[in-house]
Amino acid sequence: MRALRILLVIVLVLGGILAAVDRAAVYFAESEVEGRIEVPGATIGSTDVSIGGFPFLTQIVGKNLDEVDVEIIGIETDANGRRLRIDRMNAALHDVRLSDNYSAATAARATGTAVISYEDLTEAASDGVAVEYGGKGKVKVTGTVDLLGRPISRSVLSSVTLVDGHTLRVRADKVPGEDIPGLEDVVRKKTDFDREIGGLPSGLKLRRIQPTPDGLEISVTGTDVRLAG
Repeated sequence: MRALRILLVIVLVLGGILAAVDRAAVYFAESEVEGRIEVPGATIGSTDVSIGGFPFLTQIVGKNLDEVDVEIIGIETDANGRRLRIDRMNAALHDVRLSDNYSAATAARATGTAVISYEDLTEAASDGVAVEYGGKGKVKVTGTVDLLGRPISRSVLSSVTLVDGHTLRVRADKVPGEDIPGLEDVVRKKTDFDREIGGLPSGLKLRRIQPTPDGLEISVTGTDVRLAG
């Protein structure tokens, strides 16, 4: 009986050591991946990576990770000649294949959410235009236009849609004071705009866009999503 107890203690100790080694390997791998995340055509701020599944060491030997959760803060890209910043993006990547001596990682499938703040959307809009949440899934766009030498300010409630899977489109539902000849066209030239959204990891595609109090929330999905390398 005493020998059995000793054996159990040894097994538990060894199990604890192996678990600790496994977790240490995960932390090292996460920090390595964070430094290698690339987004074609964009610059990124900070990244955070969490590798799921246990044990990790058997996954790394097989060069296949069950799940990798990624958060990227501050993705900046060019959109029709203007700066567009994605405030943050979270993605869950499944069945991640490692290759090129562990320097490249590609996920078989991924889902996630990207958020563009209204401050950043204002930066991407036309000069002199401010964008904020308008309530009930709309955005409020405010701008000042010149009509026959007279400055006229208008705020419009606008719908935001996704066009061709990569372009953000903002269109006013109605222009107040549109009975004034020529006013609607002038206001719409200021408040209506399209901006192509880039700056996502290769393989991710935009699926749905929705204005929320915290910003534009964009659902993304993808296959063969390249995370690094």
